[in-house]
Amino acid sequence: MDSGRYFLACSRYIELNPVRAWMVAQPEDHPWPSYAANATGRVDPLLTPHPEYLALGSDPTARASAYRPLVADALPDALTAKIRSYLQQQKVLGTDRFRSWVEARTGRFAAVRPVGRPPRHSNCP
Repeated sequence: MDSGRYFLACSRYIELNPVRAWMVAQPEDHPWPSYAANATGRVDPLLTPHPEYLALGSDPTARASAYRPLVADALPDALTAKIRSYLQQQKVLGTDRFRSWVEARTGRFAAVRPVGRPPRHSNCP
């Protein structure tokens, strides 16, 4: 994931997964996600705050105050679908430049491929 551009969107996606799955009514009702720490400023020894999260405010209270409404605002359907497609194919979510950087370092194709079989070429039997 290209953290500078997509980290907070992906965080919102993850925090809202239990809500979308009808497991809980609110993200804070789920016992395991990072929402409890990020939205309250509570220290969780299992979490390392991401620089994008830290940039939300100058102290834990300010960051939590900025994070709660961010998560409360539902992700647009198009962004949710985009994140889901990248996750399903285990590909890199980010800018073309970031994707090229990952491809150069891993030697693997990093973009999402279209759903379905590739089109059949007319010169193939």
